[in-house]
Amino acid sequence: MNREKKLKKPVASFILLTNIIFLPLFLLVGATSMLGFPTWISDVTFCIAAWSSTFAFVLLFKKIYPGQRFIPFVKGKFEKKLKLSVILTAVMIQTFIFFMILLIVTNNSEVDSTFTVSSWGMLIYFFFKNLLSGPIGEELGWRGFAQIELQKKHSPLIASIIIGFWWGIWHLPIWFTTGLVGRDLIKYILFFMLAIMSTKIVMTAFYNLNQNLIIPIIIHQFFNFFIGIINGNLIDLIMYNAIFYLVVAVLIIIINPKNVLYGKYVE
Repeated sequence: MNREKKLKKPVASFILLTNIIFLPLFLLVGATSMLGFPTWISDVTFCIAAWSSTFAFVLLFKKIYPGQRFIPFVKGKFEKKLKLSVILTAVMIQTFIFFMILLIVTNNSEVDSTFTVSSWGMLIYFFFKNLLSGPIGEELGWRGFAQIELQKKHSPLIASIIIGFWWGIWHLPIWFTTGLVGRDLIKYILFFMLAIMSTKIVMTAFYNLNQNLIIPIIIHQFFNFFIGIINGNLIDLIMYNAIFYLVVAVLIIIINPKNVLYGKYVE
């Protein structure tokens, strides 16, 4: 019986294919906007583009895990019983960061409104649009596969830095839609990468504590959601997030309960 060959560099193949799939889908998002399509169509295409990592993982799955089935694999990522203490701790940390940034922005901002949404309906729409794109669309591939795969060879911290970097680079096309140029764009990119990599370390620590994909989905959701509803200077917002999440990441590394960040992951 012929056996399908296993990929020699599954993580590298996943990252490459994710970017190959993402670029044309992201260009489609831009096209719908430039051609004047309704906002909801652009939102739908953006959500589809955000799923590029999942599409890549699905296409590569049989070569990464020969003999395994995709649906049971995905179910296995959600089987571990959720620990309320882990969820509450993560949410409390992110809520604290949100209110600290909100306080800073409120004291320094000259805009009329503190928030980008003007009604509960828009807030709910933004929440679920955000959930269906980044958190749900990205976590299976980047966290459920790539992070865990690298933790078989590296410490979770090193794996987080590697995946955090490439996860950040994957956002590259989005950087050039901010309208920023020159020094401002460079500052934005540097703070963005710092925020992404710091958040990735936080995600890894809490994920390894509970080993349920719901955990990084929640952290990812609140990171995007909170930064998206504050009305402020884009560079300042990403800078504040980068600083606060870096502090949390460093503290987690220092505290490192039960080697949750350094200890190798065992399935």
